[in-house]
Amino acid sequence: MLRLVIWLAAGIASIVITVLAFLPASWMSSVLETQTAGRLTLGDTQGTLWNGSAFIGGAPSGRDPVTPLLPGRFSWRLSPMVLLGQVDAELENAEALSQPIRITGSWHQWQVNPAGISLPAERLAGLGAPLNTIQPSGRMRLSWNPLQLMRQDDKIEVTGTMNLEMTDIASRLSPVKPLGAYNLAFDWRGQQAQLTLTTVNGPMLLNGSGVFANGRLQFSGKAEAETGQEERLANLLNLLGQRRRQGGKDVIALEFK
Repeated sequence: MLRLVIWLAAGIASIVITVLAFLPASWMSSVLETQTAGRLTLGDTQGTLWNGSAFIGGAPSGRDPVTPLLPGRFSWRLSPMVLLGQVDAELENAEALSQPIRITGSWHQWQVNPAGISLPAERLAGLGAPLNTIQPSGRMRLSWNPLQLMRQDDKIEVTGTMNLEMTDIASRLSPVKPLGAYNLAFDWRGQQAQLTLTTVNGPMLLNGSGVFANGRLQFSGKAEAETGQEERLANLLNLLGQRRRQGGKDVIALEFK
Protein backbone atom coordinates (compact mmCIF):
# COMPACT_ATOMS: atom_id res chain seq x y z
CA MET A 1 0.00 0.00 0.00
CA LEU A 2 2.81 2.41 0.93
CA ARG A 3 4.58 1.60 -2.34
CA LEU A 4 1.38 2.40 -4.25
CA VAL A 5 1.04 5.74 -2.49
CA ILE A 6 4.68 6.59 -3.28
CA TRP A 7 4.24 5.71 -6.95
CA LEU A 8 0.99 7.67 -7.09
CA ALA A 9 2.63 10.72 -5.51
CA ALA A 10 5.57 10.44 -7.91
CA GLY A 11 3.17 10.20 -10.85
CA ILE A 12 1.21 13.28 -9.77
CA ALA A 13 4.44 15.23 -9.19
CA SER A 14 5.66 14.24 -12.65
CA ILE A 15 2.41 15.45 -14.24
CA VAL A 16 2.53 18.77 -12.34
CA ILE A 17 6.15 19.39 -13.32
CA THR A 18 5.40 18.56 -16.96
CA VAL A 19 2.40 20.88 -17.03
CA LEU A 20 4.36 23.71 -15.43
CA ALA A 21 7.29 23.21 -17.79
CA PHE A 22 5.08 23.59 -20.83
CA LEU A 23 2.70 26.32 -19.71
CA PRO A 24 2.10 28.37 -22.88
CA ALA A 25 3.63 31.82 -23.32
CA SER A 26 0.11 33.13 -23.96
CA TRP A 27 -0.39 33.12 -20.17
CA MET A 28 1.84 36.20 -20.13
CA SER A 29 -0.82 38.05 -22.15
CA SER A 30 -3.35 37.93 -19.33
CA VAL A 31 -0.70 39.11 -16.85
CA LEU A 32 0.18 42.14 -19.02
CA GLU A 33 -3.47 42.99 -19.68
CA THR A 34 -4.24 42.85 -15.95
CA GLN A 35 -1.30 45.05 -14.97
CA THR A 36 -2.09 47.67 -17.67
CA ALA A 37 -5.88 47.68 -17.20
CA GLY A 38 -6.37 46.19 -20.66
CA ARG A 39 -4.37 48.85 -22.51
CA LEU A 40 -1.60 46.50 -23.64
CA THR A 41 -1.42 42.87 -24.65
CA LEU A 42 0.94 40.38 -26.31
CA GLY A 43 0.75 39.25 -29.92
CA ASP A 44 2.11 36.16 -31.69
CA THR A 45 3.25 34.55 -28.44
CA GLN A 46 5.70 31.70 -28.85
CA GLY A 47 7.40 29.33 -26.42
CA THR A 48 6.48 28.75 -22.79
CA LEU A 49 5.87 30.76 -19.66
CA TRP A 50 9.52 30.19 -18.73
CA ASN A 51 11.15 30.89 -22.09
CA GLY A 52 9.06 32.70 -24.66
CA SER A 53 8.72 35.66 -26.97
CA ALA A 54 6.04 37.99 -28.34
CA PHE A 55 5.48 41.51 -29.56
CA ILE A 56 3.73 44.14 -27.43
CA GLY A 57 0.59 45.66 -28.90
CA GLY A 58 -2.44 47.69 -27.97
CA ALA A 59 -5.42 45.70 -26.78
CA PRO A 60 -7.59 44.95 -29.85
CA SER A 61 -11.13 46.25 -30.16
CA GLY A 62 -13.78 43.93 -31.57
CA ARG A 63 -12.23 41.60 -34.13
CA ASP A 64 -9.30 43.87 -34.96
CA PRO A 65 -5.94 42.05 -34.81
CA VAL A 66 -3.26 43.00 -32.30
CA THR A 67 -0.85 45.44 -33.95
CA PRO A 68 2.70 46.02 -32.64
CA LEU A 69 3.27 49.24 -30.70
CA LEU A 70 7.03 48.77 -30.28
CA PRO A 71 9.74 47.55 -32.67
CA GLY A 72 11.03 43.99 -32.52
CA ARG A 73 10.03 41.00 -30.42
CA PHE A 74 10.47 40.74 -26.70
CA SER A 75 11.91 37.48 -25.42
CA TRP A 76 11.89 36.54 -21.77
CA ARG A 77 13.42 34.04 -19.41
CA LEU A 78 11.72 33.33 -16.08
CA SER A 79 13.38 31.08 -13.53
CA PRO A 80 11.14 28.29 -12.11
CA MET A 81 12.43 29.39 -8.70
CA VAL A 82 9.56 31.87 -8.79
CA LEU A 83 7.40 28.99 -7.56
CA LEU A 84 9.45 29.08 -4.35
CA GLY A 85 9.20 32.84 -3.98
CA GLN A 86 12.45 33.87 -5.68
CA VAL A 87 12.05 36.06 -8.78
CA ASP A 88 14.77 36.04 -11.43
CA ALA A 89 13.68 37.18 -14.89
CA GLU A 90 15.28 38.75 -17.95
CA LEU A 91 13.68 40.60 -20.85
CA GLU A 92 15.48 41.18 -24.17
CA ASN A 93 14.74 43.07 -27.38
CA ALA A 94 17.76 44.28 -29.34
CA GLU A 95 15.61 46.59 -31.49
CA ALA A 96 13.90 48.42 -28.63
CA LEU A 97 15.94 48.04 -25.43
CA SER A 98 19.32 49.65 -24.73
CA GLN A 99 20.24 46.51 -22.79
CA PRO A 100 18.45 43.47 -21.34
CA ILE A 101 16.19 44.20 -18.38
CA ARG A 102 16.90 42.10 -15.30
CA ILE A 103 14.27 41.73 -12.60
CA THR A 104 15.20 40.10 -9.29
CA GLY A 105 13.60 39.80 -5.87
CA SER A 106 10.72 37.98 -4.23
CA TRP A 107 6.98 37.66 -4.80
CA HIS A 108 6.40 41.02 -3.15
CA GLN A 109 9.46 43.13 -3.94
CA TRP A 110 11.61 43.49 -7.05
CA GLN A 111 14.61 45.40 -8.33
CA VAL A 112 14.94 46.51 -11.96
CA ASN A 113 18.29 47.45 -13.47
CA PRO A 114 18.82 50.77 -15.34
CA ALA A 115 17.94 50.63 -19.04
CA GLY A 116 16.13 52.48 -21.80
CA ILE A 117 13.52 51.67 -24.42
CA SER A 118 12.85 53.27 -27.81
CA LEU A 119 9.23 54.28 -28.39
CA PRO A 120 8.35 55.26 -31.98
CA ALA A 121 5.81 58.06 -31.65
CA GLU A 122 3.95 56.94 -34.80
CA ARG A 123 2.72 53.78 -33.12
CA LEU A 124 1.21 55.63 -30.17
CA ALA A 125 -1.83 56.39 -32.33
CA GLY A 126 -2.87 52.81 -31.57
CA LEU A 127 -3.57 53.86 -27.97
CA GLY A 128 -6.61 55.89 -29.05
CA ALA A 129 -7.75 59.51 -28.60
CA PRO A 130 -6.34 62.12 -28.78
CA LEU A 131 -3.20 60.50 -30.20
CA ASN A 132 -5.08 58.85 -33.07
CA THR A 133 -6.27 62.33 -34.12
CA ILE A 134 -2.96 64.15 -33.74
CA GLN A 135 -1.05 61.28 -35.43
CA PRO A 136 2.31 62.03 -33.77
CA SER A 137 5.63 61.11 -35.33
CA GLY A 138 9.20 61.35 -34.11
CA ARG A 139 11.57 59.56 -31.77
CA MET A 140 11.06 58.85 -28.08
CA ARG A 141 13.24 57.15 -25.52
CA LEU A 142 12.16 56.21 -22.00
CA SER A 143 15.04 55.58 -19.62
CA TRP A 144 15.19 54.89 -15.90
CA ASN A 145 17.61 54.60 -13.02
CA PRO A 146 17.46 51.51 -10.77
CA LEU A 147 13.83 50.96 -9.78
CA GLN A 148 12.44 49.39 -6.62
CA LEU A 149 8.98 47.86 -6.93
CA MET A 150 6.82 46.52 -4.12
CA ARG A 151 3.37 44.96 -4.07
CA GLN A 152 1.04 46.43 -1.46
CA ASP A 153 -2.60 45.32 -1.28
CA ASP A 154 -2.64 44.18 -4.92
CA LYS A 155 -1.11 47.48 -6.05
CA ILE A 156 2.42 48.21 -7.21
CA GLU A 157 4.54 50.84 -5.49
CA VAL A 158 7.53 52.22 -7.39
CA THR A 159 10.57 54.11 -6.13
CA GLY A 160 12.93 55.73 -8.64
CA THR A 161 13.09 58.16 -11.53
CA MET A 162 12.25 57.90 -15.23
CA ASN A 163 12.86 60.26 -18.12
CA LEU A 164 11.03 60.42 -21.45
CA GLU A 165 12.99 62.18 -24.21
CA MET A 166 10.90 63.22 -27.23
CA THR A 167 12.83 64.33 -30.33
CA ASP A 168 11.74 65.63 -33.74
CA ILE A 169 8.07 65.45 -32.75
CA ALA A 170 5.67 66.26 -35.59
CA SER A 171 1.99 65.90 -36.46
CA ARG A 172 0.17 65.32 -39.72
CA LEU A 173 -2.15 68.19 -38.70
CA SER A 174 0.62 70.78 -38.71
CA PRO A 175 2.75 72.16 -41.59
CA VAL A 176 5.49 72.95 -39.07
CA LYS A 177 7.92 70.03 -38.88
CA PRO A 178 9.38 69.29 -36.46
CA LEU A 179 7.33 70.84 -33.70
CA GLY A 180 10.17 70.50 -31.23
CA ALA A 181 11.95 68.36 -28.68
CA TYR A 182 10.60 67.80 -25.17
CA ASN A 183 11.43 66.15 -21.89
CA LEU A 184 9.03 64.52 -19.42
CA ALA A 185 10.51 63.57 -16.03
CA PHE A 186 8.86 61.11 -13.62
CA ASP A 187 9.72 60.98 -9.92
CA TRP A 188 8.07 57.85 -8.54
CA ARG A 189 7.30 57.64 -4.84
CA GLY A 190 5.03 54.72 -4.07
CA GLN A 191 1.82 54.61 -6.07
CA GLN A 192 2.20 58.05 -7.63
CA ALA A 193 4.71 59.99 -9.69
CA GLN A 194 5.41 63.71 -9.92
CA LEU A 195 5.63 64.80 -13.58
CA THR A 196 7.51 67.73 -15.08
CA LEU A 197 7.23 68.61 -18.78
CA THR A 198 9.78 70.99 -20.36
CA THR A 199 10.65 72.13 -23.88
CA VAL A 200 14.20 71.51 -25.07
CA ASN A 201 13.74 73.42 -28.33
CA GLY A 202 11.22 74.00 -31.10
CA PRO A 203 8.50 76.34 -32.38
CA MET A 204 5.78 74.72 -30.22
CA LEU A 205 6.52 75.34 -26.55
CA LEU A 206 5.14 72.95 -23.94
CA ASN A 207 5.60 72.99 -20.19
CA GLY A 208 3.77 72.01 -17.06
CA SER A 209 3.66 69.65 -14.11
CA GLY A 210 1.33 67.14 -12.58
CA VAL A 211 0.77 63.88 -10.77
CA PHE A 212 0.12 60.37 -12.08
CA ALA A 213 -1.63 58.26 -9.45
CA ASN A 214 -3.94 55.22 -9.46
CA GLY A 215 -3.92 55.12 -13.26
CA ARG A 216 -5.13 58.73 -13.52
CA LEU A 217 -3.28 61.83 -14.68
CA GLN A 218 -3.68 65.28 -13.15
CA PHE A 219 -1.70 67.79 -15.15
CA SER A 220 -1.63 71.56 -15.52
CA GLY A 221 0.48 73.36 -18.09
CA LYS A 222 0.43 75.41 -21.23
CA ALA A 223 1.21 75.21 -24.92
CA GLU A 224 2.11 78.18 -27.07
CA ALA A 225 3.70 79.01 -30.38
CA GLU A 226 7.10 80.55 -30.73
CA THR A 227 6.97 84.16 -31.93
CA GLY A 228 6.21 84.20 -35.66
CA GLN A 229 4.66 80.70 -35.71
CA GLU A 230 1.28 81.53 -34.15
CA GLU A 231 -0.77 81.28 -37.34
CA ARG A 232 0.85 78.10 -38.63
CA LEU A 233 0.35 76.30 -35.32
CA ALA A 234 -3.14 77.62 -34.54
CA ASN A 235 -5.11 74.56 -35.72
CA LEU A 236 -2.98 72.06 -33.83
CA LEU A 237 -2.91 74.12 -30.64
CA ASN A 238 -6.70 74.42 -30.65
CA LEU A 239 -6.93 70.62 -30.46
CA LEU A 240 -4.81 70.51 -27.33
CA GLY A 241 -6.95 72.62 -25.00
CA GLN A 242 -8.74 75.87 -24.27
CA ARG A 243 -7.24 79.15 -25.47
CA ARG A 244 -6.63 81.88 -22.90
CA ARG A 245 -4.78 85.16 -22.61
CA GLN A 246 -1.66 85.23 -20.45
CA GLY A 247 0.92 87.96 -20.26
CA GLY A 248 -0.49 89.66 -23.35
CA LYS A 249 -0.12 86.48 -25.40
CA ASP A 250 -2.48 83.69 -26.47
CA VAL A 251 -1.65 80.34 -24.86
CA ILE A 252 -3.40 76.98 -24.70
CA ALA A 253 -4.22 75.63 -21.26
CA LEU A 254 -3.19 71.99 -20.91
CA GLU A 255 -5.46 70.67 -18.19
CA PHE A 256 -6.02 66.99 -17.44
CA LYS A 257 -8.00 66.02 -14.34
